[in-house]
Order: sequence, then structure tokens, then C-alpha cells
Amino acid sequence: MKRAVLVTGGMVAAAALIVGLIVLQPWLLFTDVRVDDALPTTHRSQPAVTQEPVATSDPGASATPTPEPTPDPVPVALSSGSFVSQEHSTTGTATIIENPDGTRVLAIENLDTSNGPDVHVWLSAADAVEGYDGWFLAGGAPYVDLGVITGNQGNQVYEIPTDVDLSAYRSVSLWCVQFSVGFGAAQLR
Repeated sequence: MKRAVLVTGGMVAAAALIVGLIVLQPWLLFTDVRVDDALPTTHRSQPAVTQEPVATSDPGASATPTPEPTPDPVPVALSSGSFVSQEHSTTGTATIIENPDGTRVLAIENLDTSNGPDVHVWLSAADAVEGYDGWFLAGGAPYVDLGVITGNQGNQVYEIPTDVDLSAYRSVSLWCVQFSVGFGAAQLR
């Protein structure tokens, strides 16, 4: 009888360990996934330089300025912010960029956070609050899921659907869906 209880107890403990390993995936805390996507280059607009009419020696000729070439369109940074740590230490910057063709992307630069199971990149209506007070904020606010994080370190780019009203979202959240907790967040300004 004692032996049957020990065998059954051992089988239950082994099953619990296997389930725990599958659910918690603790090895992710000890591995890093580095991503190095090419980030869009944004430029600040420069004021146009106007040319003065050139005087000519012919009094009847009209002096017209030479037209300036129009610069090629470049991506424009719409908003950005630095990540703050929530449940896990997180650093880097998030920038929403509008491309010349009107498409928008979220560029995450120099990200460094913990690896974890089922971490997604969200545009969130919640504010980015550092520490324990911010752990659960994004989960209680409207959000747009941009997909599973491609890596816990490096530079990454995520497409933003064209129908998303960016004015409704104040932050970027690295949200662990499995445990309903924010790893880190960036307030967009």
C-alpha cells in the first residue's frame, strides 16, 4: 500500500513538473533573442532657402529665381518615448513613424528586456507607469496587438494597420498574454 502511494505521488509530482515547465518555460529567462531590423531613417524638415532675384545687365529682362529641387519624401516620426520597467527590467525607445506612402510602423530601438512566453507588442490606451503600479494597466485598457515580439533585444519594426486611430493610444506595451502582465511600456509623446 505504501509503495502504491509513493508511486502515485511520484507520478503526480512528475506530471506537475512537466506541466509547470510547459506553462512557465523558465529557460526563456536564461536565453536572449537578438533582432536587428533596419529602422526607418527619419529627418527633421529643414526650412526652405529662398533665392533672391539675380540682377541682370539687361534692363528689359526679368529676373526669376531658379526653382529649387523638391527633396525626396522621407519618413516622419509622429511620436516616441522611452521604455520604463514594469514586471521586468526594460530599456529602449519606441517611435511611431509615418512613411512617405502613408503607411505607419512602430520602430523599437535598442530594446533590452527579459525573454518570456507569449510576449506581444501592443499600442495601448493606458499610460506607461513604471514599477508594480504599471504591471496590469495595459490589460485593462483598449489596445491594438501588433504581434508577438520578435526578440527581447535589439531593433525591431512592426506594421501598424491603416485603420488604427493613433490618437486613441498613448503608449506601447510589451504585454505577456500568458500571465497578463506588462514587461515594460513606453509613453508616446
